[in-house]
Amino acid sequence: MPEAPPSVTVTPPPRPAGEPPPAAVPKRRLPPPEIAVGAQPSGLDARRWRDLRRGTMRPERKLDLHGMTAAKAHQEVERFLRSAQAEGLRVVCIVTGKGSSAEGGVLRRELPHWLNAPALRPIILGAAHPHRSNAGSVHLLLRRPR
Repeated sequence: MPEAPPSVTVTPPPRPAGEPPPAAVPKRRLPPPEIAVGAQPSGLDARRWRDLRRGTMRPERKLDLHGMTAAKAHQEVERFLRSAQAEGLRVVCIVTGKGSSAEGGVLRRELPHWLNAPALRPIILGAAHPHRSNAGSVHLLLRRPR
């Protein structure tokens, strides 16, 4: 039976006296995953997701964007979501309307981009239309403030 080779221990070379230890590499927090309206986010239990998706989790506050320009609506969405999270609200509703063109309204198309912006993404846990026939509003489940 062949003999196993002796184990080798590698020791780093000694540091000169007075030299500080090497800096630890800071841990980076990964950005939260993208929000897709209607897709169950990871980390959210199936029951809570079902309740949000079916509209049984009632929104505590609502923002209606009808009649606003895209720029004004974007500002209002940011202000609304920051305020809602600061107040400890968990479920909010944003009404964009369906739009009059075949591909839907501008606000309806832009809302997912706004929700995935670095300023808002960490606030939102999940997004869903409260009923499959109601694509003109989105219910958002907000993260608890830390």
